Amino acid sequence: MIPGYDPTATAGDCQYDVEAADHAVGFFAKHLVFIEGVTAGQPFILEPWQESIVRNLFGWKRPDGTRRYRECFIEVARKNGKSPLCAGIINYVAFCDNEPGAQIYSTAGEREQAALVFRHAAGMINRNADLKKRSRIYRTYKSIEFYGGDTVYKALSADADTKHGLNAHLVINDELHVQTNRDLVDAMETATASRRQPLIIHITTAGYDKKTICWEKYDYACKVRDGIINDPYFLPVIYETLPEDDWKQESVWRKANPNLGVSVSLSYLKQACKEAQEVPAKENTFRRLHLNQWTEQESRWLSMDVWNECESRYCEKDLDGKPCYGGLDLSTTTDLSAFVLYFPETHSVLCYPFAPKENAHKRSKRDKAPYLDWHRDGFITLTDGDVIDYDFIRKKIVELGKRFNIRCIAVDRWNCTQITTQLDGDGFNIVPMGQGYQSMTAPTKELEKLIVGRELRHNNHPAMNWCVSNVSVEQDAAGNIKPSKKKSTDRIDCVAALVNAIAGYLANPVKESVYETRGLLVL
Repeated sequence: MIPGYDPTATAGDCQYDVEAADHAVGFFAKHLVFIEGVTAGQPFILEPWQESIVRNLFGWKRPDGTRRYRECFIEVARKNGKSPLCAGIINYVAFCDNEPGAQIYSTAGEREQAALVFRHAAGMINRNADLKKRSRIYRTYKSIEFYGGDTVYKALSADADTKHGLNAHLVINDELHVQTNRDLVDAMETATASRRQPLIIHITTAGYDKKTICWEKYDYACKVRDGIINDPYFLPVIYETLPEDDWKQESVWRKANPNLGVSVSLSYLKQACKEAQEVPAKENTFRRLHLNQWTEQESRWLSMDVWNECESRYCEKDLDGKPCYGGLDLSTTTDLSAFVLYFPETHSVLCYPFAPKENAHKRSKRDKAPYLDWHRDGFITLTDGDVIDYDFIRKKIVELGKRFNIRCIAVDRWNCTQITTQLDGDGFNIVPMGQGYQSMTAPTKELEKLIVGRELRHNNHPAMNWCVSNVSVEQDAAGNIKPSKKKSTDRIDCVAALVNAIAGYLANPVKESVYETRGLLVL
């Protein structure tokens, strides 16, 4: 069941102990239960691919009786039951390994992920009276003591204060692809040096950065699997689709999803695949997280076909007095800038781009965008001089504020201090915006949802259309996304301003008074 790997080919003087393997598999079924979802409370019967891993890890022995495998790399797509499997292995080692003073650790790049494996391990113990009697759970510290404290398990995140000075017997590095550097992994590996039969398990989905510890381990695992490197003590387990596979075909999805139909539903993958075909940025995410293909960090974001389907001709006058949210994107003094209004009641968008008049012709050639034609047709304002006139943009915003009910204006907190101070003095509610994943992911995904759902209404503004065609997004290992000016093919200022506007809405949503719709009640 381990794809492409024959453990007997590199066994050397190691032997397979059927009784030991049966004992490990039996522990799962006899003592552990699932703690969530439709299988909550049911015995943990290992799926064939999981059973294969457990049998290999605990069945193969060296001549001295210790375990053969000291390191294991498991790469499998998201939602295939990695966390329960890790938790089950932790509990088996804690209760059955007979290692004096065993120290067991699960690690993750983020605190929430580190707590996930602990939650499963603790939940399994709490649902078994015998295991509960022989252990003590400390939820605040994400730790468990076994047999009065001789054996301990603790969940650690990458920002944990203490990673050195440990004496680890079992280490599980969860979601290795989100580790930003190798420090935690290296520290935990050196912590096993004095143990008789230590075991390190790396478990992950695919990543995108080939300069990481995750890629290093993946590359090594592939070479062991393929017989290029002879390492009988390293167990490679890689469920992945190949780059040449057609990622849209259901027939290849099981390669990366051995739990398809169990913890991964076919209908979910169908919907995710459909979205990936409509939103180019989601293609990389789908292929990386659900098909286990290593991809690039950035990708083109939006399908122009889907964007064009959101066109809805309407007049600005139709929106007079309506509540809306402004987004301001000021680039360098010689480039395109934009102010965008988002009207959440109808999901309508109004776009107001600006550029310096003196260099518009030169910029048109460089950007391959017809700024002069757009200006002639009233789609862009060219301000006097060879640098952008921030005072003109401010006056335009004040003018728009008299027509529309602008609830707030979201701006990059680092890039436009003077104009935002002035707009604040003009009576506008200014919302400073960070430009990292934490601030940008939610509005970016909200805009994506509106476009894919054909809920957004745009009036075919050519500068906005051009920016949409240019925009690429960056994403981190956790799947967070944000528009990237650095990675995009050309200017994206109108889209950046729209994302800011939606961020302002998410931070300060419209709250209608009941009196606006039904009036006063007289008693």
